[in-house]
Amino acid sequence: MPGASKLPGRLRELDIDTVVIAGTLTNICCESSARDATVLNFRTIVISDANAARSNTEHNAALASIYTAFGDVMDTKYLIKRLTINTANKPTAGR
Repeated sequence: MPGASKLPGRLRELDIDTVVIAGTLTNICCESSARDATVLNFRTIVISDANAARSNTEHNAALASIYTAFGDVMDTKYLIKRLTINTANKPTAGR
């Protein structure tokens, strides 16, 4: 329900525009969180190997749905690589 949580506003106050989702169940809680984040205009990343469901079929179906319509799907190793590259390329104050 819109407005039920203060979290989106707090994230925006902190200039956070991306959420990373890990947890259980991929096809219920995590997919719902990805949908909500996308609707609230956050960039959404779901970590494929940091989420789980009751079966691989359910897990993979949810990841496919998320990737198709709600956000990016990547594994932990790739996310860390991207974060490392982005941090290295981020200008620091005074440069």
